[in-house]
Parts: sequence; C-alpha cells; structure tokens
Amino acid sequence: MGETEFEPLILAFCCNWCAYAGADLAGTARLSYPPNIRIIRVMCSGMVHPAHVMDALMKGADGVLIAGCHPGDCHYTDGNVKTERRVEALYVMMEDMGIERDRLRLEWVSSGEGEKFARVVREMTKQVKKIGPNPFKSR
Repeated sequence: MGETEFEPLILAFCCNWCAYAGADLAGTARLSYPPNIRIIRVMCSGMVHPAHVMDALMKGADGVLIAGCHPGDCHYTDGNVKTERRVEALYVMMEDMGIERDRLRLEWVSSGEGEKFARVVREMTKQVKKIGPNPFKSR
C-alpha cells in the first residue's frame, strides 16, 4: 500500500467546553480539514483515561488527538493539567509498546479557535500519513 493510498483514522477526544466548540466553529465556518478524524466529546480532557487512548491504539486507530481548554481556562479548574501529566505517561507507555510517539498529540483549543482546530487536524493527518498505518491495525 503506497503512502498516497493510506488514509489514517484519527480518534479525537475533545473537551465539551472548548475544543469541541472549536471543532463546531470550524464546521460552521466551513473551514476545510481532512475527514480522517472521529470526534468523541468528553466533558473535560482530564476525563480521558490513558486506558482509552491505549485501547484506541491497540484496536487500530492510527492516531489519537486529545484537545482541551487552554491552561488556566479549564471549566474543572485543573483537568487540563491532569491531561498534560497523563499524556507524558502515555508517551512512555507507547514507547514501551513500540508505538510511535507522533501517533498521539495534545492540543489546547478554545471555543473561538476554529481555524486552529482545522489546522491541527490537517497537521496531524499529514504527520500520521508519514508514519504509516498503525502496526496493531492488522492484529
């Protein structure tokens, strides 16, 4: 399968208050971004347990995006701080499993940043295409 034929599946966990609203703004503003992303709305990025991310990767998602409120703007005070610590732990777990670090991305996106959300999805899709299909996809 050539690189141009590969279309990655990226799972995005988006905070209800900021990132999901940013994704909604991107859609209503008709900003284009690849259709490779599947959004899961969560109340807070801090609610994304590492097991959910690892499960997505082990079941064949080519990439995972976690998008939350900017630091200091979390509706749950420090959920995004918890997310940041969890993502660092996830990078270690991924390395132990032989999964490329670039398959996971953490971004802060506010409700007014529709263009940023679209840009992040474009960048991540391009990045995951370079890496290639998740090796766990065939298992």
